[in-house]
Amino acid sequence: MSSLFPNLTGAPGDRVALRFGERSLTYAELAAAAGAVGERIGGARRVAVWATPSVETAVAVVGVLLAGAAAVPLNPKSGEKELGHIVSDSAPSLVLAAAGDRLPGALAGLARIDVDPAARGPVPGAPGGSGADDVDPVRAAGNPAPVAEADDEDPALVVYTSGTTGPPKGAVLPRRALAHTLDALADAWQWTGSDVLVHGLPLFHVHGLVLGVLGPLRRGGSVRHLGRFSPEGVAREVGDGATMLFGVPTMYHRLAEALPGDPALAGALGRARLLVSGSAALPVHDHERIAAATGRRVIERYGMTETLMNTAVRADGEVRPGTVGLPLPGVELRLVEEDGSPVAAHDGESVGEIQVRGPNLFTEYLNRPEATAAAFTADGWFRTGDMAVREPDGSVRIVGRKATDLIKSGGYKIGAGEIENALLEHPGVREAAVTGEPDADLGERIVAWIVPADAQDPPGADALADHVAARLAPHKRPRTVRYLDALPRNDMGKIMKRALTA
Repeated sequence: MSSLFPNLTGAPGDRVALRFGERSLTYAELAAAAGAVGERIGGARRVAVWATPSVETAVAVVGVLLAGAAAVPLNPKSGEKELGHIVSDSAPSLVLAAAGDRLPGALAGLARIDVDPAARGPVPGAPGGSGADDVDPVRAAGNPAPVAEADDEDPALVVYTSGTTGPPKGAVLPRRALAHTLDALADAWQWTGSDVLVHGLPLFHVHGLVLGVLGPLRRGGSVRHLGRFSPEGVAREVGDGATMLFGVPTMYHRLAEALPGDPALAGALGRARLLVSGSAALPVHDHERIAAATGRRVIERYGMTETLMNTAVRADGEVRPGTVGLPLPGVELRLVEEDGSPVAAHDGESVGEIQVRGPNLFTEYLNRPEATAAAFTADGWFRTGDMAVREPDGSVRIVGRKATDLIKSGGYKIGAGEIENALLEHPGVREAAVTGEPDADLGERIVAWIVPADAQDPPGADALADHVAARLAPHKRPRTVRYLDALPRNDMGKIMKRALTA
């Protein structure tokens, strides 16, 4: 049996493992409920999970992993076409869901098992056997008994990418990658079994599922899921003894907005051991507002679906807004030019594409050998497509995506991210995005997309250009400014720039 969750095998204790609203499970209850899932899925090798923010999703994924199978988390907000592609591509034997969940037509061809958090199956590693002879009637025909052992290289999750350049690709994450990332973060963040994590992240993605649920379970700690994120929920849970908060920039922006009028929230966040933001860059303005109100700085980390976590600011390290820390133990990271040659300078200015190598990487894109081969260099470095600079101490600062955020203007390589941060420091700007568009003279010109703080009195284009030039450099000022009521964002809060430029 895999040792991904040593606290769920043998003799699990009565410490609370999961809490979703009023519903909670101890380690002993979770182990038994997950054991029941393992019994019912039989020898299925790949199992879809309808990944709502619920205790059933956590039980389902843990049960699949303890049984040695791979889970395919499904985003409940995905459309029929996307879900149909994922099901066809991943070919799961069945789908796990909470009783009462209505599943879309795209899943109609899959056998369904309702997850019961109160069910009691065999606890992995406990005396009494695995229960492998009790085969559920909904098991796919011909499935053997449950898998008793799982190798470190065996698939744990198949997580589908956002599909911005075509149909979503299934990144196959081995058990080794999960264990390595979670242990490396434990080292960086001094994460132990005494920590209680709070978050309101979706559970179909790496951030909320791997870091936010599997992370506490691997450590032997607790996770409290908010269901739906709110500053009030954060204040309640962190004020009730939680030690860590995970969120995305949109969530921290809402906290920063709420803090001036909510002393209880400020006090709770000030007592938290660790505030962590990820999935996109947290604007400097929000960093500073949270620090001023709480005395606590938000730390950032950098990862992707295909790589899990690559870098992190350490709990005992220096927090500098805009940086995502040093490479985690065991992770190699380098910046390269367009021709593949290394960017040697750690000067905070030289931009290159991030490439990484290490035990945190995925093994393949499911059924996509050509895409898998194209994602790696000949010597095994993964091409992230993210652009960054490195500070003199080696810390990484992300400046954007190669495909959408690298702007070549007037002979300079410019990252959109740093311009966006500068724009967000202007008091008249609520939201900002930066893209490039063709220009006969410059090659590309910098375009700023602005949601003004006051729609009736937006800041002028010249004032914004001067504001950026004074903070960064004259060649980084926007040449065109376009005003919007809101920026298009995905479920993780990331700005969908292709929707802007389309």
